[in-house]
Amino acid sequence: METPEPKSQSSSSSPVPPSSLARLWRPAAQRNLRNQWSKMASYRQQWLYSSSSARTHATSLVNAYLSQKYMPLMELGALKDMPDIRKKASLKLSKQQELYRSKLLSSYKEMVDAVVHMVNASKSMRCFLKGSSGNSIVQFGSTCEDVNDTGDCGGVAVFVFWSISSFEKLAQELIQMFKLELSLKRLLVLELVSISCEVLQANQFCWSDELYPGEFGDLKVCNLYSEETSEPVHPRLKDCKSDMPTFQRNHQPDHEVLQVLIHYYSYIQK
Repeated sequence: METPEPKSQSSSSSPVPPSSLARLWRPAAQRNLRNQWSKMASYRQQWLYSSSSARTHATSLVNAYLSQKYMPLMELGALKDMPDIRKKASLKLSKQQELYRSKLLSSYKEMVDAVVHMVNASKSMRCFLKGSSGNSIVQFGSTCEDVNDTGDCGGVAVFVFWSISSFEKLAQELIQMFKLELSLKRLLVLELVSISCEVLQANQFCWSDELYPGEFGDLKVCNLYSEETSEPVHPRLKDCKSDMPTFQRNHQPDHEVLQVLIHYYSYIQK
């Protein structure tokens, strides 16, 4: 990740305000920056927790699927004489898969929420003057009330030589890593929630389908939804074109394929 060079002046900054106003603005801007970075640290922890939970649910889903798939060949020992034992066990495993699918999608939604909150925090780092500078009491807030106020006090440094725009650039580069990983995890979640032992199964998602109500709205906030193609942006490497070839999804993959999916999910989690 490239570290942004500290800037003392932004090209899009408003005119440098009086030094007296700048002295009042800087403490308020510093408090706001600390608050936003603290929020981002909290959302990062939410991401890590949700990602770990998703891996647990994905593993449980795969185990339940494989147990149901190989139930006809499973050695049951003394239980084999019980009436409809395989049918009952298969039904129970099918219900378990439904439960783990739901939990996996819930964990995925929490990861999306974490990235959405990070994006919002990165857009709330500027500190704007409330009211007029001529007021007896000068106050600052996160809402712009003057079109000429860019919230960066003319690009002056907030901490040492770092301006607001420098911190924004750093936050954007950090969030970009989570965006790229989120897009890839969406593909893995899509594959995992679509597996089933049933020939006709309802949970067969396509890339252009919403995985939960309101997902596309959240992805738009993260700039991970393409209005041109009317579907989420495909997984890609940083600064590379997102070309994902069309392929036929296998809803009944074998053990080796599922093992690769789980191991790959674990790898990108680290």
